[in-house]
Amino acid sequence: MPRLSAATQHRVTFTLNGRTVSLDAQPRLLATDALRHGLGATGTHVGCEHGVCGACTIQIDGQPARACLTLAVQLEGKEVTTVEGLAPERDRLSVMQAAFRRHHALQCGFCTAGILVSLDAYLREEPSPSEQELREVLSGHLCRCTGYTQMIRAALEAAACLRGEPLPQTLEPADV
Repeated sequence: MPRLSAATQHRVTFTLNGRTVSLDAQPRLLATDALRHGLGATGTHVGCEHGVCGACTIQIDGQPARACLTLAVQLEGKEVTTVEGLAPERDRLSVMQAAFRRHHALQCGFCTAGILVSLDAYLREEPSPSEQELREVLSGHLCRCTGYTQMIRAALEAAACLRGEPLPQTLEPADV
């Protein structure tokens, strides 16, 4: 196999979780590999590599996208959000992440990052989702460990919290 020269690499600059980043990428480098290996955003998981499982879901300019079907060079000038970028601060969970923890909506956690990224994008567009709408969002993700019931409950609670509705009395303020 012929070795690619530096001339076949492209400098790609984009915003990753609110921070401008750059890396050199060969034209065939996938966004999953650029994010995980080039930039250390290891929350973007590589599952099926065919766009089916949803584990690699990221947001590109606010819209969910499969990183395994996206070339790194396509990120040029874009705003990219991974699961690492959902939390408001380094040691604080987002409303959705906290709801997932409270509702035990994950087990092994492999699919969770992509699901959280998709739900985050959806709730920005639809702040009052129905259970059926959330099921449709989750239909684009495969989880082998748990049922989707806890995920739906967590997403409904997070949506209510984001709308400013009071949480059940059983929740501690630190959990939010």
